[in-house]
Amino acid sequence: MNRRERMAAILERDGPYCVWCSAPLDATLNTPTTEHLVPRIKGGPSWIENELAACKRCNNSRGHQSPAGWLQDCIGMGRTPRTDTVIASLERLQTAIIERGGQRRARPYIHSQLRRLRKM
Repeated sequence: MNRRERMAAILERDGPYCVWCSAPLDATLNTPTTEHLVPRIKGGPSWIENELAACKRCNNSRGHQSPAGWLQDCIGMGRTPRTDTVIASLERLQTAIIERGGQRRARPYIHSQLRRLRKM
């Protein structure tokens, strides 16, 4: 699957909005970028289950911050993050890791992020 096909699948799955600020995404005014939910530096795989659509502003601003931490920052900045989408994506990734195996570094990270997000 090439980049364009991956992005189309992500937008189909999650809707055409930035996961962090809910801005509409399209091919002309606000081009979507691929966001790794679990940063690769934290053991996140380059699987479609670990990818979300985000606007360039949010993707560039987040860096390697945790999903729960960045979500709280977004709320503090007056943005409207899509918390349910983040939780569903982490759950989907957790299931994919169980089915495929590996990703030992990502497992406890995902568990802790889900615990934090469910308390919000």
